[in-house]
Amino acid sequence: MIKLALFARLEAKPGKEADVEKFLETGLALAHQEKTTPIWFALRLGPTTFGVFDAFADEAGRQAHLSGPIAQALMAKADELFSEPPSIQPIEVLGLKNLA
Repeated sequence: MIKLALFARLEAKPGKEADVEKFLETGLALAHQEKTTPIWFALRLGPTTFGVFDAFADEAGRQAHLSGPIAQALMAKADELFSEPPSIQPIEVLGLKNLA
């Protein structure tokens, strides 16, 4: 059962919006390789604002994600792509409906 999640808010530097989109597409391929990340969304919230929402069954899965290849790539590209450091919020999931 999905109990925990993360939401990362990403603000692209001017002119870097397409690069952020491409970076998030790469993130999807990496997310498919993470066995403890059953839910992963890349989002566009506005012209320069992006986000990532992912969810986990337990804290061990969330921590594995935070120390995994997606998080490492995000931090490695942060200075190049984002106008401010990514804001990453831990979230508790109170309910979920998933038709997939």
